[in-house]
Amino acid sequence: MEFHIMTLFPEMMDTVLGESITGRAQKAGRITVKSWNIRDYAQNTSKHVDDYIYGGGPGMLMQCEPIDLCYQAICEDIRSRGIEAEPRVLYLSPKGATFSQKYAEAYAGEPDRPMILLCGHYEGIDERVLTLLHAEEISIGDFVLTGGELGAAIIVDAVSRLLPGVLGDDDSAVYESFHENLLECPQYTRPEVYKDLAVPAILLSGNHAKIAAWRLEQAEKLTEERRPDLYRIYREEHPVPEPKKKRRKSTPSA
Repeated sequence: MEFHIMTLFPEMMDTVLGESITGRAQKAGRITVKSWNIRDYAQNTSKHVDDYIYGGGPGMLMQCEPIDLCYQAICEDIRSRGIEAEPRVLYLSPKGATFSQKYAEAYAGEPDRPMILLCGHYEGIDERVLTLLHAEEISIGDFVLTGGELGAAIIVDAVSRLLPGVLGDDDSAVYESFHENLLECPQYTRPEVYKDLAVPAILLSGNHAKIAAWRLEQAEKLTEERRPDLYRIYREEHPVPEPKKKRRKSTPSA
């Protein structure tokens, strides 16, 4: 899957995404991550990409032209390699829909569709950019950052790890938090006892059916305690089955 990041700080993105799982995935050819410096497309000698806000207000706003030209260059690069799929454009914005595992799963479900992530800065971008790029606004939470780079890195990481072959074991993503709206159950490794704290005996039993049932029970309990909002959704999708009524034995007539 291809990720194209439009940013004023390409070195920052290359450093963050060039390490760990995303770095290994790039080396293995599972994903492609390319950073594009918006400033390279500024049509002025000083290479500035921002200007004062019409109507007044504090700070500066990123201009349409350099962003649009950068976007056009990305599209040309995509087409030059014979990729016909329309790229998905995401603008990192606190006004956008909140990114979640459901979004990551949906994006990972279209691995042949390139993703372009636009990182704003200063007071944001000229609103006309969203129209020109057919961009979706998306947020990583109810807070404001100095730029969209960290949010873009989070989305690339979350989506990449769901793609086949990126994680060492493709089943790893199935048992993580937020899969089917449940938080992940507690996990343990060696030694069996550490400072008088022992691994739950069920995990050492070798009974895989009982272990699976225990893990599900723990995940449900943890989600109900810490994320009741997710637990409600989970229970709507997985209602507790009603106990079977015992049939009353009929008494023989006299």
